[in-house]
Amino acid sequence: MVKYKDTSIPIEERVEDLLQRMTVKEKVGQLNQKMYGWEAYRKTDNGIELTEAFKEQVELGDGMGALYGLFRSDPWSAVTYENGIPTHENAKWANKIQRYVMENTRLGIPVLLSEECPHGHQALDGTLIPTNIGAGSTWNPELMAEIYQHVAAEVRSRGAHLGLISTLDILRDPRWGRSEECFSEDPYLAARMTNAAVKGLQGESREELTQADKIVAVLKHFSGQGEGQGGHNAGPANIGERELREIHLPGMKAGVEAGALGCMAAYNEIDGIPCHANTTLLTEILREEWGFEGIVMADGVAVDRLTQLAGDYESAAAMALSAGVDLSLWDTAFTTLEQAVEKGKTTEDLIDRAVRRVLHLKFALGLFDQPYTDEEKALQIVGNESFRKANLQVARESAVLLKNEDQLLPLSKQTGKIAVIGPNADQIYNQLGDYTAIQQDGKGSTVLQGIKDIAEGDVTYVKGCSVRGHSKEGFPKAITAAEKSDVVILVLGGSSMRNFDLEFDSNGAAIVSGNPTDMDCGEGVDLADLRLGGVQEALVKEIAATGKPIVTVLIQGRPHAITNIVDDCEAILCGWYPGQEGGQALAEIVFGEVNPSGKLPVSLPRSSSQLPVYYNQKDQGRELQYIDSPGTALFSFGHGLSYTQFEFSHLQISPTNISVEQVNEGATVEVQVVVKNTGDLAGAEVVQLYIKDMEASITRRVKELKGFQKIWLEPNEEKMVTLQVKKEDLAIWNREMNFVVEPGNIKVMVGANSTNTLETTLALT
Repeated sequence: MVKYKDTSIPIEERVEDLLQRMTVKEKVGQLNQKMYGWEAYRKTDNGIELTEAFKEQVELGDGMGALYGLFRSDPWSAVTYENGIPTHENAKWANKIQRYVMENTRLGIPVLLSEECPHGHQALDGTLIPTNIGAGSTWNPELMAEIYQHVAAEVRSRGAHLGLISTLDILRDPRWGRSEECFSEDPYLAARMTNAAVKGLQGESREELTQADKIVAVLKHFSGQGEGQGGHNAGPANIGERELREIHLPGMKAGVEAGALGCMAAYNEIDGIPCHANTTLLTEILREEWGFEGIVMADGVAVDRLTQLAGDYESAAAMALSAGVDLSLWDTAFTTLEQAVEKGKTTEDLIDRAVRRVLHLKFALGLFDQPYTDEEKALQIVGNESFRKANLQVARESAVLLKNEDQLLPLSKQTGKIAVIGPNADQIYNQLGDYTAIQQDGKGSTVLQGIKDIAEGDVTYVKGCSVRGHSKEGFPKAITAAEKSDVVILVLGGSSMRNFDLEFDSNGAAIVSGNPTDMDCGEGVDLADLRLGGVQEALVKEIAATGKPIVTVLIQGRPHAITNIVDDCEAILCGWYPGQEGGQALAEIVFGEVNPSGKLPVSLPRSSSQLPVYYNQKDQGRELQYIDSPGTALFSFGHGLSYTQFEFSHLQISPTNISVEQVNEGATVEVQVVVKNTGDLAGAEVVQLYIKDMEASITRRVKELKGFQKIWLEPNEEKMVTLQVKKEDLAIWNREMNFVVEPGNIKVMVGANSTNTLETTLALT
């Protein structure tokens, strides 16, 4: 038996044995992920068959590093239930792909199958959870780890191995269309969620990767993409190293610490250097400083974009390879690496470096030893009841009650007449976000369906208007329905729903300008004005004029500026994009079957003109205001109401004085607070811990989240909650860009949100 096929030998030795047997052409083949997976097969009258294009790709590199999106479905791929691979045959065709690659290449190296799963698997019948901005609103990493276990099981049961998941982007500008893919505007909260996602997808240890329910987490996008100039997708991030390290790098660092074995470089540049050509980012920080051992995947055609700097494909490939990119995505550039070696533009040693990483991942996944997937597994896993229940719970916890004047909510189930009005009341796709597969008719629950299932009185539905359109043709019916009702539920917001009339960029981003669509969010869909689109504000004004109480439910992928309607609505519930179970979850909250517990992971601005409005801005020693507007957010970071009341008391820290030396040696500070449910209902509260460095060698932020815990309390129950502050929380990047703890006073703040807190002081000596 050749050494690399011997399972008793350590992976590193197997990799080296295989590498020394490979030609340059075979090595380059392992670094390419050139074709769209949906072009690897086609349906014919005789069934599904592999395409000649796929076979040519295998021959091109005497093998294939990875195949992207074999199961992807959406308007860009044009894969539907009519022409896509049926779910019950997914593993069968994954095995056929694998078998063809292994049996038709000299060395029989298996191929990685990579799939999009930013909020569940983007495949036919894939279970879609709330998008990340909603997941961040749960403030519940344990729940998110559980849900990502289900996502991993679905993806692996179909035969795929890599899950591309957005966790690294920090939402600093809500005009950005990909706001929905961000967990938060805060690096600490996002890092906690990233840690949960990695452990859910990959498990707690490297050994678990060979199991039939685990996949490799490919975290994207690294790094700084949430800081794009003007809120433009892939816009330049004009920030320095300190801002990068404080805000944008903690997520990937947390991912590495959790064991992540994949990351995707970001499209943007940072201070003039594209991320795909950034050696400091991809090699010095990621690998040498943090010890990352996985692969760096390019984003779609991003290496080809480097020709703007490099001049040609070979030089662009050499630039990305040298910086630390290991696996391309749809690029032409990486297919030219053999020629780049021949022309002296790169070296075989750099190619070997990347190939080692790709091969190591394939061995770690067990693909050399067990390349095939149980072809019956998907039938038991995809869409099973345990996943549906977990998904429903995420949707429940992701909803944020923003306003509840005179306790209008919860509504009584016996409410006589309810008018449900609005463009997002009965459109399931508007609840699901971008990167969404074609859905079967009747799958999932809209807000209207959820309300009808619970309400015992009469429910009338009128659409009223569209998300972005300017027609008021539906207003008269909406007004009439409101006038005849006891309460109005307005379901407003935005949409990331792609349709088949859209045009798409080479990387799949939507090109919306000039197209008839309600899409106002998603990749490539950036806004200048954050107000609700179309005539939605006018609809609210008309309904408010009837004098009927209004409950507004926001279905949205970004924080919209709702200043113009907030006073017209007695209650406002932000549901984000709540996923397939969102309609039921939101209706349960409206009627009090579930007590809302979500907290804002991002500040809601008053207007676009006010940006930036994130809570952790630099402290300028004065209150920031405008002449024509307050400087504060409309709803602050961490805000979220409940149907019960919680009281915080007895904040104390131990010790109150601690030396820098002790902190550096691993000593921690315990922060304790008593939380009591003083209301009549059981509910969950999020205890939030913030600090403010009062004396530092560099300017600090007005406050920074450094801990949180979600707790459940019965009526009149109280709990002592203990959180810890450690070196990682207290250290700063000083003038010399060293991460150090400095002496001085630290304000410690604990509360239910970022604005109303109890305070005490920690002395660092």
